[in-house]
Amino acid sequence: MFRTALRNLLAHKTRLMMTALAVLLGTAFVSGTLVFSDSVDSAYRNKMAQNLADVAVSVTSGSAGPDTRDQDRLDSRAVDKIVSLPGVASVRPSVTGTAMVADKHNEPVGNDWGSTGANYAPGKDGKDSRYPLVRGRGPAAEGEIALDAKSARKAGVEVGGTVRLAVDGPVMTKKLVGVVRTGDPRVSAGGSLALFDTATAQKLFGKPGEFSELVVSATPGTDQARLTAQVREALPKTFEARSGKQLAATEAKMIDADTSAIRKTFLVFAGISLFVGVFIIANTFTMLIAQRTREIALLRAVGASRRQVVRSVLIEAGVLGLVASAAGFLLGLGIAVGLRPVLNTTGASLPDGPLVLKPEAALSALGVGVVVTVLAAWLPSRKAAKIAPVEALAAVEQPPAVRSLVVRNALGAVLTGAGIALMLYVTTFKNSSGLQFAMAGSALTLAGVIVLAPLLSRPFVNLCGRLAVRLAGVSGKLARENALRNPRRTAATASALMIGLTLITGLTVAAVSADRGVARMGQQDLTADYKVTSAGLSGLSPEIARTLSGQPGVATAVALRTTGFQSQERPALATAADPRALPSVTDVRAVDGSLTDVRGTTAVAVSDTYAREHGLKVGATLPMAFYDGKQAGPRVVAVYAENDVLSDVLTSTALLDPHLDKVRDEAVLLKAAPGRADSLPEKIKETLGGNPLIKVQSQDDLRRSEAGDIDDVLYLMYGLLGMAVVIAVIGVVNTLAMSVFERTREIGMLRAIGLARREVKRMVRLESVMIAMFGAVLGVGVGVFLAWSGGHLLRSSFPQYTMVVPWARIGLFLLLALAVGVLAAVWPARRAAKLDVLESIGAQ
Repeated sequence: MFRTALRNLLAHKTRLMMTALAVLLGTAFVSGTLVFSDSVDSAYRNKMAQNLADVAVSVTSGSAGPDTRDQDRLDSRAVDKIVSLPGVASVRPSVTGTAMVADKHNEPVGNDWGSTGANYAPGKDGKDSRYPLVRGRGPAAEGEIALDAKSARKAGVEVGGTVRLAVDGPVMTKKLVGVVRTGDPRVSAGGSLALFDTATAQKLFGKPGEFSELVVSATPGTDQARLTAQVREALPKTFEARSGKQLAATEAKMIDADTSAIRKTFLVFAGISLFVGVFIIANTFTMLIAQRTREIALLRAVGASRRQVVRSVLIEAGVLGLVASAAGFLLGLGIAVGLRPVLNTTGASLPDGPLVLKPEAALSALGVGVVVTVLAAWLPSRKAAKIAPVEALAAVEQPPAVRSLVVRNALGAVLTGAGIALMLYVTTFKNSSGLQFAMAGSALTLAGVIVLAPLLSRPFVNLCGRLAVRLAGVSGKLARENALRNPRRTAATASALMIGLTLITGLTVAAVSADRGVARMGQQDLTADYKVTSAGLSGLSPEIARTLSGQPGVATAVALRTTGFQSQERPALATAADPRALPSVTDVRAVDGSLTDVRGTTAVAVSDTYAREHGLKVGATLPMAFYDGKQAGPRVVAVYAENDVLSDVLTSTALLDPHLDKVRDEAVLLKAAPGRADSLPEKIKETLGGNPLIKVQSQDDLRRSEAGDIDDVLYLMYGLLGMAVVIAVIGVVNTLAMSVFERTREIGMLRAIGLARREVKRMVRLESVMIAMFGAVLGVGVGVFLAWSGGHLLRSSFPQYTMVVPWARIGLFLLLALAVGVLAAVWPARRAAKLDVLESIGAQ
């Protein structure tokens, strides 16, 4: 039977090609995911090992508020104390912050979150081992700077040239004296690195004489734990000292969490692709067995047992799965290489590193491919084993027994009904606690529709068939009859496409709805014409708001400052702003009291939502425990309607500023004078010296920016689900091609009685279009229903979420399905039209 299985495999290799391709793509996704996650994990660990190679102890400061004592500052005195300890080889001081470098067109060369500034701390050899020099030297004076190679190239500046940059304040120009290499993943993922001498870095990113971190290197043989304990004893308790091993353990946990999340996410989509492939594999073997009925009957007649027939089919499937999986593993290596740059464009910040090939990845991919193929072929093999020898010798393919379709329809109705009931139950939830019910309901609904697909295909195909008959006459009628001839096969082929389109439609509806909600959330209460923010994390200097408020064309400039606090052991946010000017830039409305009473350190206003949750009203005291350890108890003088521009509590700067480590504005909201709005952005940038850190955004800019992240995620999901759709398309091609093989004699008879080649092609194309459109309509319908019912879970945390059906995109999906139907039929239709009439009539 093993030789028989191999002979059948080689005899039908053309018919199995599409099935092998489906298995290949699915296993490629699996192997690519595993190799990619292993490679990223290794790259992270290598970077970590490089960064921590000479780190015995890391010392950082704790809370450094405005009242921090001199002895609690991380400065040269702390360095001297550590250097004097036994076992310390050296202490490397580090200063870091945000620095935005501009190119010749005054555009930032790095992204908002990855533009880093740091100190260049040369050792005894005059070089900093963290930043190997490519050319030039390290910065040694206030007017000098070094850049990483990529940033220097983007800025279009060579050693000796001038670099424009901003840190926190006016634009600076410095001389480029060196270009360095760096392993910082933020830089490799689109950020930039600017290096200064230590004194300049302290001035720019902190306070003169203070450091962000002290990296302690130990002499050979020194115990890290003991040295860490000695460092803790030598320094004030406000400092935090961690050993290199502790840092490595913490980093390892973070790496494991990150790579595990990536692995699980991609494996889910790989599983979807393989699940879609199951339909193709099962369809293929079902059709092959139907075509080999006589052959199987002869085997049974000469003594082959049912078990041997099953084994023969499963061996055939196993060999096919093994060969396709091996090819898929090789393709997966290419996927693993391409995933890193793709994800980095979305801000993933993945480090560079070699491809890591572990035996587990190869074995997993091969095992999954073989198991999926064998399982998909199991039911067709049992069907083959049940063929009675005498009946099969004279039989042709019989339609499914009525009883089996009745049982299937009953089961599908139960599954679909249970799924819909669960999803309707999900709509009663007001928070995410119903997520498990939503997942179960979605799975049941999708499974039920798949089971019911043969029943649902009949009315759809009949409806499409009527249109096809009007448009194509006999070809349309034949196409309809072919699609109706085996509804289970039609349903299985369409279901593969339906699964992909269900997920794509559901994600699209959810993403577009969330996009509209985010736009409403950010702008529904914003009446300002422009919002000025910093591209870095350090915020805006208060001087910027004062500068802009006096500019021609600016009617009002309102600065917003925010900090966190706790009240009744629950975290909250407080915003400081001028309450008298707020109404001109935001639609804030007091429901009790007056916002103009918010002044000094003893009065605040709270949102109505926060007041309701904490039982507050005008006249009540709000206990505020700030994160600098200080507390306040201002009186509530007003309650305002929930406002998306403001946070939970509105305070004065007099109350908020003492609790800020560094007084910075989160944003400045600008209202333009009448008729001056259009020209204001350029004047603002000119006023602020073309600072590359400053972002001036209109309401449309904010809306596009907020929608950009959602669109990036959505397009990534499209790419991941695209593999499942491609496999589904392969399924349509495969089914049609094998159907042509199956109907060779029938097509020959049709040609003999006068059906032209052109009409044969049209017949196959129309059948393909009916199958594709049936899957598309089912997928779109189920996807919209699941998005509608599941969207209710977001209402409590995202009240602005309202379901929006993007009809244009859904129309595009249906057009793409139509194109899929037409393109999938090209090869089968050409083959059908080229069949020799006499040979076809004589085919068995």
